[in-house]
Amino acid sequence: MTSAPHPPHAPEDLCRAGTELYERALREGRVDTGEAHAAPCLTDFGLLQPAVDDPHRLEPVAPAVALHRLLRTSAERIARERRREERLAETFEALMTVEGYGTAADTTPTLRLLSGKDTINRTLTEVLTHASRELLTIQPRAGLPPQRVEAAYALAIRRDQTLLDRGGRIRTLYPHTLRHSPTTVAYHDRLDGDVEARALDEITDRLILVDREVAFIPADGSRDLALEIRHPAIVRFLATTFDRLWRLATPAFPEAAPQPSRDGITPRQRAIATLLVEGHTDAVIADRLGMNIRTARVHIAKLAATLGSQSRAQLGYLIGQSGILDPED
Repeated sequence: MTSAPHPPHAPEDLCRAGTELYERALREGRVDTGEAHAAPCLTDFGLLQPAVDDPHRLEPVAPAVALHRLLRTSAERIARERRREERLAETFEALMTVEGYGTAADTTPTLRLLSGKDTINRTLTEVLTHASRELLTIQPRAGLPPQRVEAAYALAIRRDQTLLDRGGRIRTLYPHTLRHSPTTVAYHDRLDGDVEARALDEITDRLILVDREVAFIPADGSRDLALEIRHPAIVRFLATTFDRLWRLATPAFPEAAPQPSRDGITPRQRAIATLLVEGHTDAVIADRLGMNIRTARVHIAKLAATLGSQSRAQLGYLIGQSGILDPED
């Protein structure tokens, strides 16, 4: 009777047979080669290697050494993928301007992948240099700490002020958690012109719209890749989305609208309560409301104390019974 084939898996998903055999090899110093047939992943991943003095035995590689080797392999793979992304961007940037895709009068690609923060900032600066009417942005997360505002925001402030000086306007959407952020306040205090900002409990990921003709959105989670969009239909869709969110938002700058409490529950706690009853984890709640997880947990604890909850399950029940999520009159 033949044994079932060993299912393929990645090093971070080490199978049970492999884990148990590797642990025993670490305790005993070596195992027979025949025992490794049930877990060939151990030799494939370099966790077991032939003993120098006995070819019929396998010795374990120290976990620290194996981990370093696997991490190095992972880093090299990521670097190869990054180079591949850059080559793809360069290749298709040229292809998107060929006859039949663009015209002689307009060879600007409608979609372009920007790789690297320097490239993204340089492209954004160039686009804003030719802007004349409007800059619309959605900023879902806080920037750098206050002591680094001057260095980090000098370029953005100078760039945005130039647009204001030409008679343009700037509209920004923030989550409520950033209304009083020192970074946010400092940015708006430095600008002079037609500038307004509003806030919502939840907003979309970062968006930049220039003159309703060019849009920039993230293309990955690390902010190292961005998509420059010039396709009229897509830009129009994004602008409409911004306008609708803007109408739902609460004024934050230059005049901030008050956020009244209701039955001892603040608007921020009501937003958290909504996500809690939907079953989201603390990490997801923090991300969607633009706060760190520690702050989210503080608000959850305050909400639980206000409602008299002793557990997470009871908190969901009490939120539903309290009526705090009912539409306001």
